[in-house]
Amino acid sequence: MVTVREFTAQHGIGRGAVETPTATRKMARGRGARTNVSGRFESNKRLLFDDGWQTLDDQPALKTEVFEEQPKGLINRNSSPDLGFDLSVNPYRGCEHGCSYCYARPAHAYVGLSPGLDFESKLFAKPNAAEVLRRELSAPGYKPSLIVLGGNTDAYQPIERRYRITRQILEVLLEFNNPIGIVTKSALVLRDLDILQAMAEKDLVNVAISVTSLDGAIARKMEPRAATPMKRMQALEVLAASGIPTTVMVAPVVPAINDSEIEAILKAASAAGVKEAGYIILRLPLELRELFREWLQSEFPDRAAHVLSLLKSMREGKDYDPTFGKRMKGVGPYAWSIGRRFEVMAKRLGLNEFKRDLRTDLFERPPQPGDQLSLL
Repeated sequence: MVTVREFTAQHGIGRGAVETPTATRKMARGRGARTNVSGRFESNKRLLFDDGWQTLDDQPALKTEVFEEQPKGLINRNSSPDLGFDLSVNPYRGCEHGCSYCYARPAHAYVGLSPGLDFESKLFAKPNAAEVLRRELSAPGYKPSLIVLGGNTDAYQPIERRYRITRQILEVLLEFNNPIGIVTKSALVLRDLDILQAMAEKDLVNVAISVTSLDGAIARKMEPRAATPMKRMQALEVLAASGIPTTVMVAPVVPAINDSEIEAILKAASAAGVKEAGYIILRLPLELRELFREWLQSEFPDRAAHVLSLLKSMREGKDYDPTFGKRMKGVGPYAWSIGRRFEVMAKRLGLNEFKRDLRTDLFERPPQPGDQLSLL
């Protein structure tokens, strides 16, 4: 495997070189982004163009490449007041699910890659994640707190089947009795049902599954390599029946695309045994603004202008407003109507009536190699 350092050296990253920012239809087939736009930190930009020899048609379809990195730290800390957690861990960088709207896309620019097609085809795995996490949890200064798994990119994306890093992380968290919140849109989470049940018995886990649409055709356009809506609902049902606290996330809500499904998604989740629900309005930070526009024009040309107009109406005329308190829910009449519809249906279904707090008082550091044993 190639490390991040070796990858950046081979591809000239850091010297202004970038990946091709455009792509042929064949290259982007089965992907979410339509182009490979240069990251905001790159000084040089390259364009793919037809030289008259029709060579663009010879470009192969993109293949997913996985590179390994060895982080020295794994726990990320945030101070955002509109997030329900302070700590998170991410076993992977980039995500093969290819969601066109993913707010994490701009983060790929930090390693000199495109937030477009690179984000979903050039992935980075952290095989030493469990080892690093164990060291951080063992540190005297660590105070037990809820850790969210998959706060940036999906911890159960397809490459997890091979790497199993997420499962290793869960094993460490159970070993320390540290609470964990999982956010995913993959049915692969059921593979770890044994660990999740053991944690649920101690009030140490909550699993949130994002469902953007119950329409398979729409879901495939928005999230080309994620689990189907039916698989996600089945996963919620199995988790709930297994005694694991579950949450359905209607996220993101995209006006004129999936906002009409809010009530239907909540009904389906409630029927599956889910007791908690949440929603988030689409966010378009940095490079994601143009990437989403390209995707929208490609997949929904008949309503693209209307979608963008509604989004701006919820951001006070802007494409995006990062202000805490506004970025997740939006403002204005349309955002208000979405919020009220969600609240009314959630109340009607009995969702969010009781929120189980995950426990931190059970946290303990197990004996580590070299520790002095107690005499008592």
